[in-house]
Amino acid sequence: MFVILPIVLCLVQTPELASAELFTSNAHLQTALYAERDISSLLKLYVEKEEARISKIKQLAEDFDRHSKRALEDVDKYLGNPVNAFLLIKKFTLDWDRNVTPVLSNNTLDSLMEEIEQVKSDLPTFEDLKGAASALMRLQDTYHLDTSAVAHGELGGVASPILSAEECFELGRLSYNEGDFYHTMLWMSQALDHVSFEQADGKLRIESQETEGLAGDLESARVEVLDYLAFSYFKLGDISQALVLTNELLAIDPGHERAANNKKYFEAMLQDETRNKRSVDKNKPGYHIIRDEYRNSEEFLTYEALCRGENVVPIQNADRLTCQYRTNNHPLLLLQPAKEETVHLDPWVVIYHDVLSDEEIRTIKHLATPRLNRATVQNSKTGELEFANYRISKSAWLKGDEHPVIQKVNNRMEAITGLEMSTAEELQIANYGLGGHYEPHFDFARKEEKDAFKSLGTGNRIATFLNYMSDVEAGGATVFPYIGLKLFPKKGNAAFWFNLRKNGEGIYNTRHAACPVLVGTKWVANKWIHERGQEFRRPCSLTEDE
Repeated sequence: MFVILPIVLCLVQTPELASAELFTSNAHLQTALYAERDISSLLKLYVEKEEARISKIKQLAEDFDRHSKRALEDVDKYLGNPVNAFLLIKKFTLDWDRNVTPVLSNNTLDSLMEEIEQVKSDLPTFEDLKGAASALMRLQDTYHLDTSAVAHGELGGVASPILSAEECFELGRLSYNEGDFYHTMLWMSQALDHVSFEQADGKLRIESQETEGLAGDLESARVEVLDYLAFSYFKLGDISQALVLTNELLAIDPGHERAANNKKYFEAMLQDETRNKRSVDKNKPGYHIIRDEYRNSEEFLTYEALCRGENVVPIQNADRLTCQYRTNNHPLLLLQPAKEETVHLDPWVVIYHDVLSDEEIRTIKHLATPRLNRATVQNSKTGELEFANYRISKSAWLKGDEHPVIQKVNNRMEAITGLEMSTAEELQIANYGLGGHYEPHFDFARKEEKDAFKSLGTGNRIATFLNYMSDVEAGGATVFPYIGLKLFPKKGNAAFWFNLRKNGEGIYNTRHAACPVLVGTKWVANKWIHERGQEFRRPCSLTEDE
């Protein structure tokens, strides 16, 4: 239903017309007809614009409906693809401002806009967009993903959406804004490769001058990408390539003032022999990601290699690993023993197969989902919980007495491990989504972390029981960098290991990490078991290595 807004026309009145009445003169009445004709034209133009706007709104509604129906057919599979997740976030941030807001901005739609604004509180923000882009970069680095392959719809062997030149450009610009010139170079190079093809095919996004998107015509688009690209090569130390790209930019736009100044600067730098020797050849292995010292450490590089499935550290005594049924003479396990697979001897790490049923997993997810919040880590100095970039996931805590299934799972873990669960932490449910990960860490508190678990009053974390509640299509392994062990999630299985020796000393080889989820969604349920209550179940020892 259209609401006709009043249109005010200002008529210039002469003294004669002011003193006469229009109906007394056909000539004067003719003026009213002209006015009516003009009003009609204005109304028709208004209606045409509104019909076009309504048509666009209808198309948006159909596109959203079609996309959401397809995605909701298998939410985990859809959102498990990081490119899908990035594009979904982009749709409701950059694309929303560019394509949706202008269509909906109308005084007659104020009430609808208010309703939409309420719904938008649940939609992604620009901070989410930055996080999604950062996750894609993390996946690229960890899994050595080829930028061109990702852009052309191949994500580590899994089919994925093809990215346009504009989308590659936005990934490059998001990296640039974070000071990440390596990934800026990768994605701007990809955008440059896309531009000519997409322009020729008529698919390049055309943006108005008011937007910040990739320019619509071929030359302007190339200039914009070359500008970012040349500066990124400069920041990476490759002055020669920066000059080549700057010259290419100036060939298209000779009046580009910044590029002209940069050219003089790059030429002067190349004349300096010392700087010239330091410039980097992009075809040599030295041309690599610039990262902080830790991320270039042996531990971190081993962690990433294990995530990729590489066998970088041989498993010790692999010929002595066994599989067995475990009952512990416990009533819960007598008829259905635990299926125990030893995957490492020192430290002792085992996998228990078929620990959780599908129905139990559904219940746990149902209880946890409304409570999921950004996961935290414990500050080693203050003991306080805080957010950290090295742990990206959402978690919730479930008590045993709030649902029979949680208590049943707790009882089962107690039967399998032989350890007291009443002093353990609540069951922590963690969901790792787009690029979700947790870099190498200890589960136990080291000697210098005296206040880590002080508030619990149950001592240190003696053991970890990690339930896997989903299969992960690609990535998401649990890896132990110091022993070369990698455990890939399998729905229903669980991993178990001791964090402390019998004398209370930490087992430092249990340092482990959750690899970034490449494709899929990872759900786990952690049970951290504490020292208090284990005095007779796992007696102390005076020897150092028992």
